[in-house]
Amino acid sequence: MDHVTANYYETNADSLAQTYDALSFEQVHASWQSFWPKQDCRSVFALDIGAGSGRDAKWLAARGAQVVAVEPTKALKTIGELNTVGLAVNWLSDSLPEFSQVSKLGMRFDLILVSAVWMHVPHSARPRAFRKLARLLNPGGRLVISLRHGAFDDGRKQYSVSTQELETLAKKHGLVFTQVTDADRDALGRAQVSWQTVVLSKPEDGSDNLTTIRHVILNDSKSATYKLALLRTLLRIVDAHPGSLIDRSDGKVALPAGLVALYWTRQFLRLCHIGNLHQSPRTNSKLGFIKQGWQALIDHRFGPDDLMVGAYLNEQEADALKRTFQDVLKTIKEGPVTFTYRDNPDQPLFLLERRSPRGKGAVLLDNEYFASFGNFILDESLWDCLRTYHSWIEPLVTQEWVNEMRRYKCNQEQEHRSVQPVSLGDYYEHLKWVDPKHDTSLIRQKMTSLHQAGYRLQSVWSGDAITPRSAHVDHCLPFAHWPNNDRWNLLPATSSENTSKSDRLPNPSRLTESRSRVLEWWQAAFSEEAERNQFFAQAQVSLASLEFGCREFEAVYEAMGLQSAGLKNRLQLREW
Repeated sequence: MDHVTANYYETNADSLAQTYDALSFEQVHASWQSFWPKQDCRSVFALDIGAGSGRDAKWLAARGAQVVAVEPTKALKTIGELNTVGLAVNWLSDSLPEFSQVSKLGMRFDLILVSAVWMHVPHSARPRAFRKLARLLNPGGRLVISLRHGAFDDGRKQYSVSTQELETLAKKHGLVFTQVTDADRDALGRAQVSWQTVVLSKPEDGSDNLTTIRHVILNDSKSATYKLALLRTLLRIVDAHPGSLIDRSDGKVALPAGLVALYWTRQFLRLCHIGNLHQSPRTNSKLGFIKQGWQALIDHRFGPDDLMVGAYLNEQEADALKRTFQDVLKTIKEGPVTFTYRDNPDQPLFLLERRSPRGKGAVLLDNEYFASFGNFILDESLWDCLRTYHSWIEPLVTQEWVNEMRRYKCNQEQEHRSVQPVSLGDYYEHLKWVDPKHDTSLIRQKMTSLHQAGYRLQSVWSGDAITPRSAHVDHCLPFAHWPNNDRWNLLPATSSENTSKSDRLPNPSRLTESRSRVLEWWQAAFSEEAERNQFFAQAQVSLASLEFGCREFEAVYEAMGLQSAGLKNRLQLREW
């Protein structure tokens, strides 16, 4: 949207909202009534683009749909948020064709509504915008686009629209025309304006990326299991840290190379000790990235759980980690990045642009630090596939890796009688990303210190008073389905609430009702600068919709709600 048009919507938000709300959803969208979501459509995820005053989002949510409402105009977004309080509507500031915030969510939608928006998208930007819309649509889902014919008389910029243009774009991206309406009179009575509605559908089909991934897992050459190690590293990042993206443009996704090195290091720190937990990694000459930096980590008694996002490292520890990351990234670039491709080496799946971080001293393991090692790049479609199908792909990768390691270990046992046998259970135990006990001691210590200082502890869900001894620490987004032990995800609750909630997501109404108590807890618990830095470092890489460098608790809260909606969308989780 050009500056003049954007300024018009911002300046006239109140009067425009009144105009929008003077008409009902039923009046505006009668032309595609046969495709409206049915009553009690709790399994429907809808994306309302150019949501304005929230009229359409409110109607969809009232029917039970989970709605993401996108509005680039700040003043209209504020009005829309007020009009949908307590409903399953999450708001984002974003616009076509960039759609950077929506893309980060990793969600797929059953209904995408582009109402009175397409005429503001320049012709040159429409292929990119349509590609993003097609990718966000679930198989079997509907994309509804309304086309305005007739010029504005108030200075707003518009571009000509046609069903022929949409038909060409649809064929290119595998969507089919389901309905095209005749030009209807404008519901506001403007004689020079008419509207058409186009309904497009996405066929029920699979993704070619799944075939590619399956080939890498089961059929591809897997020297030293490095390809599986890289794939598993990416699966962890795509699931746990969608907010880590440095860039998402031109069909590519760029991750901070240091984050890739972090998870590679963490998994091999566990695995290199299998069969002899006290054996020095120096003896494992088969792993090319184990050099002096790695040994320095061991000398500093670093375990995999010490290398967490948000951790502080002193100068000596930071130097050891820097050298380790450089060795790891060299191995990744020369191994799996070079030898993992689609059909031939000219079509690599991955690209690694390495940099050498400058400076010395203590460091905080955050996105800025990880990005200082360079960029890890892959196709946007592959990233989306990994995120959408993570829960199915990751177990297969782990299983195949265990099989490879077992074969290697059995060969060692035949050659050297002294090699200790390793059980399947040992392998799977050492491949866990996060301690299944999900340590909450830090939050418990914080509750105790605040209580001793006179702070009134309360459950974020009900406001009931609690004591450090009686309180439970609840994972707002359940650990059983999304293993995340970040500070923002650990909230004080009563024992009965935590037991009742179990592994369910808090529903949108409950989140809305608890907003002020959650924010108050974060403000009190993370008041010191070092604690706050760790809080935001973790939130930045875990929550996809946060802006880079975010330092506002309110923004983290909004992003937490969107992450909850995304988990429900991808995993079909129950709500509490």
